[in-house]
Amino acid sequence: MRILSLPMLSALAVSTAFLIASPAMAETMKFTATLDGGQQSPPVTTKGKGTATFTFDSTSKKLTWNVKYSGLSGPAVAAHIHGPADMGANADPVIPFKGKLKSPIKGSATLTDAQAADLEAGKYYVNVHTAANKGGEIRGQIEKAM
Repeated sequence: MRILSLPMLSALAVSTAFLIASPAMAETMKFTATLDGGQQSPPVTTKGKGTATFTFDSTSKKLTWNVKYSGLSGPAVAAHIHGPADMGANADPVIPFKGKLKSPIKGSATLTDAQAADLEAGKYYVNVHTAANKGGEIRGQIEKAM
């Protein structure tokens, strides 16, 4: 049986105290979406397409986004994150994109615990609306990035 010396015990105690007192490390998660008219429900025939990238900080619950699109039938009149919904199902907007809706749309929001859970479960989609397609012209399910 090995006996630990006083300096070794002190070092072990300090290390343990540090680990116990340290807050949990924040996890930054990445999400993506590919937007097109075929994902609209019902589908929309359009040349519009887009991509969206999202970063989510699990400690602060801050979600940031960058949505790029092109080829729409006209200017974007609204854009949001909708949910909770599985792919192909419709849901109400939960996070509106405020300010300029010209591509790229950039912004951030602080999510509730329930919203964070829906995001991580793949229950949100991003949708860009135009005057010709009031229900949305392009849409993409938000999924964890690989």
